[in-house]
Amino acid sequence: MNELTINPAYLRMLVLKVRAIMAGEDVVTPETDGNSIDDEIPESLQERPDDLSREEVVEEIDGLGLSQQAELVVLMWIGRGDGEPQEWVDLLKLAEERREVPTAQYLLDHPLVADFWADGLDKLGYGSMVEGVTEI
Repeated sequence: MNELTINPAYLRMLVLKVRAIMAGEDVVTPETDGNSIDDEIPESLQERPDDLSREEVVEEIDGLGLSQQAELVVLMWIGRGDGEPQEWVDLLKLAEERREVPTAQYLLDHPLVADFWADGLDKLGYGSMVEGVTEI
């Protein structure tokens, strides 16, 4: 059984913050020719010196304990289909074992991390993204 210790309302706010970063970066997926292997994709959420939004998200993630950072990783994995909610405990162990770079860096290197978190919350039974969000 999954034991999410991070408040789902907090996670929803984090999703909205990351989505705002992505929107501010004008991430545009180039036209594709139908061959996904050759298609160009954005590498990460880029850092700009005049925008502190990304830095704030990094501080939010860094401010969590290591076990909660691992939960963010697992939530992303479940959201993108790399695991199932029933595998929560095993995935947490795997996330903790595989931690090689700072968690915020790993997560923000995935341009769709906010969508994966939202999907992960939904798969874990925490409802839709609009429930419980009152402010950013």
